[in-house]
Amino acid sequence: MSDLSVSLSLLVGIVVFSEVARRTALYLFPNRNGSIYALELISTFQLCACTHELKLLSEVGGLEPSVGLTCTYLISVVHGLSFHGAMCNPVGVVEQLWRGTLTGRRALARISCQLIAAVLARGAMPHAWALSLSDLHAQHKLTSFKCTNNPINAPLAQAAAVELACALVMHTSVSNVDKIQEIYRVPAIAAVITTLVYAGGHLTGAVFNPALAFSIQFPCPGNTFTEYSFVYWLGPILGMIVSLLLCEKVMPVFSGKSTIPNSDGLKKKIK
Repeated sequence: MSDLSVSLSLLVGIVVFSEVARRTALYLFPNRNGSIYALELISTFQLCACTHELKLLSEVGGLEPSVGLTCTYLISVVHGLSFHGAMCNPVGVVEQLWRGTLTGRRALARISCQLIAAVLARGAMPHAWALSLSDLHAQHKLTSFKCTNNPINAPLAQAAAVELACALVMHTSVSNVDKIQEIYRVPAIAAVITTLVYAGGHLTGAVFNPALAFSIQFPCPGNTFTEYSFVYWLGPILGMIVSLLLCEKVMPVFSGKSTIPNSDGLKKKIK
């Protein structure tokens, strides 16, 4: 229990540090175009660093599954309330690029910030563990990140299908979250994330985020970089694409609606 208390305190410290950094960035760069990349970097760092600590707790600290899922839900709520519009997921950036709301240059810049943050979190957490704030940290203190377990516990095709399915459910949920009251949106998405972790975590970790996977899964032994890319990068991207096709092409057909451009080039729905 002392290990859990220390880890929770560390998680709070990471969030507080990240929030101070975000507010500083917003103060230094009041223009959204200038601050968005800083927010992407800081928020993705928060996501990856917190997930490293939760992964250490569950895999090495022997955390009870129910407690682990509770922590996952709570930290997901915190992330949802604190990210200030940062996507923290390359798949979300690709989706915006697909929709035409982001240019290729800005999409590349955002993904670069996310991957840089993933590497920074991977390098920073061992230094936090080296402080030996708990017995768990003392056992795991390292000068560089090291992962001892293979995170993929299924054939590669099945593992990629799990990540695809998780991304499909996640992006479909986000696409329809505006149908519920705003006050419930963050808790609802956090519940979806927790459910996906429960359902697919034992097979792949249920990451469905290429930047997060690059930080916590890619350093692990057991598979090559190409194999990890197939599971944790291609799988979520395909899941997002399937979600878009379902929500914007298939479901409108079954609901009896379609979109056609009017004389002004706009689109309207007809039955």
